[in-house]
Amino acid sequence: MDYIYLIGGLIVLIVGGEFLVKGATALAQRFRLSPLVIGLTIVSFGTSAPELLVSIMATLDGHSDVAIGNVVGSNISNIGLVLGATVIVRAIHVKPQSILIDWPVMFLVSVLFYAFCLSSFELSMLEGVVFTTGLIAYNFGMIKYAKTQKKEDALDEDNTSTSTLGIDLLCLIIGVLALSGGAHFLVEGVVSLAKEWGVSERVISLSLVAFGTSLPELTTSIVAAVKKETELALGNVLGSNIYNILCILGISSLITPIKVNPEVVNWDVFWMLGVALFIYPFMRYARKIGLVAGIILLLTYFVYIYLIL
Repeated sequence: MDYIYLIGGLIVLIVGGEFLVKGATALAQRFRLSPLVIGLTIVSFGTSAPELLVSIMATLDGHSDVAIGNVVGSNISNIGLVLGATVIVRAIHVKPQSILIDWPVMFLVSVLFYAFCLSSFELSMLEGVVFTTGLIAYNFGMIKYAKTQKKEDALDEDNTSTSTLGIDLLCLIIGVLALSGGAHFLVEGVVSLAKEWGVSERVISLSLVAFGTSLPELTTSIVAAVKKETELALGNVLGSNIYNILCILGISSLITPIKVNPEVVNWDVFWMLGVALFIYPFMRYARKIGLVAGIILLLTYFVYIYLIL
């Protein structure tokens, strides 16, 4: 039954995320928002929605290791696994925005998260306010930036919703309900399996749960690479890592303070910062993340998983 909860919860989360992104994107198109604005806000939030619901549910149930491990593990997975696999499919040629805005913001919020954890091994409501304020500021800045890009902001005939308003709203509602139910079953499965296997909730969350909740990013990025939309793939990864910290931990710690396992602070966060630092020279100097970087990222991810198991 534990396996059914875990696998079933993951499947429902993925399906829920797909419905949420589909409904929200259609509604955004209906209100004539540009593709760039939709990508920077709705898609990044949508692919992070599984992590958000899992962390909130875990926080409410008192399983802080699941909430924190889910976010840290997902951020490691997004760069090591998702970005690594993506650039093996097709190299990513990096645009200035990713170097000047996206990566610095991602690394800054990651360091801020580490500093908050180190100070008291707890994320308080005050720190949740800081994260959520940063989330609002980031979204506002991205939308403002997008509107200055006239070429990207121009609307074409394909940027109109082909479905009815009722169907769009129904997709949105199904997505939210599926995410809520999937998160509940996933957390139940994780806690039960941790007890059955004799391992910590931290390890299960950093590995299995993080992999499962990163599947939307993996799918989105690989599809984007196949379609030669590699900048979208990179933006999806960097944007999701930003959302994972600012949105997920911000909202979760506003609900109730989250205890942080010292092992996460002293070990796992350094891997998260390390893989983020690794890709910067490729972005900044080579202006491309290619096959060699992809192989190293994948190997690094698998070594990390091996070491924590």
